[in-house]
Amino acid sequence: MKKVFATLTVLAMLTFGSAAVMAQDAAPAGEAQTTEAVEETQTGDDQQNLGEEGEQPKEEAAQAEDSGMVALHKTLKIKFIEGGAGFMALTLITLILGLAFCIERIIYLSLSKTNTKVLLDKIEAALKQGGIEAALDVCRNTRGPVAAIFFQGLSRYDEGIDVVEKTVSSYGGVQLGLLEKNLSWISLFISIAPSLGFLGTIIGMIQAFDDIQSAGDISAQIVAGGIKVALLTTLLGLIIAIILQLFYNYILSLIEGLVNEMEDSSISLLDIVVEYDAAQKKK
Repeated sequence: MKKVFATLTVLAMLTFGSAAVMAQDAAPAGEAQTTEAVEETQTGDDQQNLGEEGEQPKEEAAQAEDSGMVALHKTLKIKFIEGGAGFMALTLITLILGLAFCIERIIYLSLSKTNTKVLLDKIEAALKQGGIEAALDVCRNTRGPVAAIFFQGLSRYDEGIDVVEKTVSSYGGVQLGLLEKNLSWISLFISIAPSLGFLGTIIGMIQAFDDIQSAGDISAQIVAGGIKVALLTTLLGLIIAIILQLFYNYILSLIEGLVNEMEDSSISLLDIVVEYDAAQKKK
C-alpha cells in the first residue's frame, strides 16, 4: 500500500507540475498575442489617420482651386466694370464675331480636305474602264475643291487638252476665292479691336482731365482712376487682337496646304488625261 500511495503521490506531483509549467507558458503567449493585437490596432489607427491626413491636403487643394477660380472670375468681372461696361462690351463683341468667322472657316476648310492620291487613282481607273463619263461620276460623288476642279476640267475634254488645262487653272482661282472667303472680316476685327481699345484710352484720359477740372486740383486718386480705365480698354483690345491673329494665321496655313494640293493634283490630272488621250488616238 505504501508503494501504491508513493506512486500515486509522484504521479500527482508530476501532473500538477506539468500543468503549472503549461500555464506559465500560456500566459506569456497570451500577453504576446494581446500585445500584437494592440499593436495592429494602433497601426490600423495610424494608417487611418495618415489616410485622413492624406485626404485633407487633397480636399484643401480642391477648395483652394475652386476659391482661386471664383476669385479670378470676380476679378475679371470687377475689371470689366471698371473699364466701362458699355465700352468693354462693344470691344468684346469684336471677339465674338471674329471667333464666329474663324470657326466657320476652320470647319469649311477641314471639310474641304481630300485624299488626292486616292481620288487620282479612282479617276485613272474610271477612265480606263468607262471613259470620261465614269471619271466625271467619280468627281461628282467626291466633295472638296480638288474634285470640283477635276470635274470642270474633265467636262471640257472634248474641246482639247489645252482647254482642259486652261479650265483647271481658271477654276482653281475660283476655288481659291471660296477658300479665302470671310478672311477680310477676320482681318477687320483684328484691326478694330485694338483701335477700340485705344479709343477707350483716349476717352478715359478725357474723363480724367474733366474730373481734375471739376475738382480744381490734381489728385493722384483722380488721375490714377482715369488712367486705369484707359489702360483696361487698351488691354482688352490687344488681347482680342492677339487671339484673332492666331486663328487667322492658322486658317492661312490650312489654305496654303489646300492650294498646294490643288496645284500638285492638277498637274497629275493633266498627265492622266494626256495618257488617256494618247490611248484613245491609238484605237
